[in-house]
Amino acid sequence: MNGFLLNTNICIYYIKGKYELDKKFAKVESDFLFISEITLAELKFRVENSTHPDKNREVLEHFLSGVQILPIYNSLDVYAKEKSRLRKLGRPVDDFDLLIGASAISNNMVLVTNNIKHFERLENIAIEDWTQT
Repeated sequence: MNGFLLNTNICIYYIKGKYELDKKFAKVESDFLFISEITLAELKFRVENSTHPDKNREVLEHFLSGVQILPIYNSLDVYAKEKSRLRKLGRPVDDFDLLIGASAISNNMVLVTNNIKHFERLENIAIEDWTQT
């Protein structure tokens, strides 16, 4: 295992101070906490779409100082194979989530999310839900 890839929902919960995620994050060295470029894009959108973008931009920058940004390039083959497989099964996953999940798989990381049902469709994915005690 090469670290933990935080799904967007976990980042939002952490920023909002929910589920005592600050304690869980503190147990992991920041060298092992990652977010996908896709999650970064989703978080930046939420900031710009908020009623207080200036304040939220600062909050996001503070959050980003404690995580590594994981590029998606080396995950595109896994993404393509999983998208095709899931579509043929009639169980598609939206593209952003599929890219995040593919990033966890291709980088041998544990995906941290509370959306287990959604991501467990992906083959060879390791998942943890840090919102559960």
